[in-house]
Amino acid sequence: MTPSDDSPATLSRRELLTRAGAAGVAVTFAGTVGALVSADMAVGAAGVVPRAGYGPLVPDPAGLLDLPRGFRYRVVSREGEPLKSGGGAVPSRFDGMGYFRGRGGRGVLVRNHENSPTARNPVPAPPEYKYDPGGFGGTTTLVLDAGNGLIEERVSLGGTAVNCAGGITPWQTWLSCEENESRAGTNGYEKDHGFIFEVDPFHNTANATPTPLTAMGRFQHEAICVDPRTGIVYETEDAFAFPFGCFYRFRPNRPLGGYGSLRAGGLLQAMRVPGVADLSAVQEPGTEFGGIEWVTVPDPLATSEPTREQDYGPAGITHAQKLEGCYWGNGAAYFVSSYSRADEGSTVDHDGQVWRYDPVRNRLRLEVVFTRDSATPDDKLYQAPDNICLSPYGGLMICEDGDGEQHLLGVTADGDPFVFARNRQNVGTADDPSYGEFAGVVFDDRGRTLYVNCYNPGTTFAITGPWHR
Repeated sequence: MTPSDDSPATLSRRELLTRAGAAGVAVTFAGTVGALVSADMAVGAAGVVPRAGYGPLVPDPAGLLDLPRGFRYRVVSREGEPLKSGGGAVPSRFDGMGYFRGRGGRGVLVRNHENSPTARNPVPAPPEYKYDPGGFGGTTTLVLDAGNGLIEERVSLGGTAVNCAGGITPWQTWLSCEENESRAGTNGYEKDHGFIFEVDPFHNTANATPTPLTAMGRFQHEAICVDPRTGIVYETEDAFAFPFGCFYRFRPNRPLGGYGSLRAGGLLQAMRVPGVADLSAVQEPGTEFGGIEWVTVPDPLATSEPTREQDYGPAGITHAQKLEGCYWGNGAAYFVSSYSRADEGSTVDHDGQVWRYDPVRNRLRLEVVFTRDSATPDDKLYQAPDNICLSPYGGLMICEDGDGEQHLLGVTADGDPFVFARNRQNVGTADDPSYGEFAGVVFDDRGRTLYVNCYNPGTTFAITGPWHR
């Protein structure tokens, strides 16, 4: 372990929410996000990187989304409404999402639907776009005009299970991940699940006859990112029980080969950090490990036991609870552990970590740690980071996922956190309020619009405003 010389930035949750016009209990943010700010992401920013948040949230008269002064939202899509391009209702449980630049200034979004058999609105996929007749999840593709008006909205993948997050490939497709490892014959499924599927955002006919990318593993997938130099795909696993999930890499036989190239197979490997069985044990931001090892997964299809529980030799592999968001930037793969709890099997408690793996140097570094204030152990307002993206103006945008009120958080380039949005849609009761989590946060390629989903009730927002402020 080599702690860095970076000075941790801290701000209490109470200070954070007070600045945002809400009361709360204390949570500290530790670490630096300087390494997370990519110069090549500063589209339209003219070198100006905001060093603070955008001010207090203004209550939304419509009761949907509170934003800072000067910002506005447009509801792009809502679950239950008729699909713009016909064929049923907009499915439920909006989750991970990718943005693509279409022709003529149009924007294209591919959106996951984390549907199980209990979803209110399953993905209404035509038979030719359905992997498994018993599956209720999948993706929808949205085409937007320059003002974020909805032009088209259609099913692009169906018959899958619990499509959580995913990621964009360098050849401009979306990889949608099943956070489910049910076998055929269970839960009404006719086929095995736990796979990744590739979605073409521009040519929907290419998405007919969905093909699982079986060589990339069968497990509870969360998200992916792709090294644009080598084509190696990094994958997170959000396993629900001990032993928890792992961080994987997939070395394709046809790297960077374009749509369909991942079907040619490849080698799936799991990360081993020498001397570290559980990433939750690392608590100091800036701690760095060299000599990362990649161990071949014996049975990627998990025919007899889950990939995380297979025999990797005496040294084993490294696990972590709630491995979720995953993205590529600054020549590295970043991934998120949303939280860890010792009473659930982790080594130590934490309320979120952001890790950075540098494949050139073969080094792993803990960049950010979120830590709940021990003086307020009953705090349930802040739960953990989930989906996360780099901001074109420096720093991060982080989707909060937990109980109670849910926020979209920002972190400046200097490491100062702020509240950017609050979901006002209560899906609980007056006595026990619960608000749908945020998910799928992503900017357009010009840095003018931030798109984000509310998971429940499923809502896609397009947010514009004075980003340079």
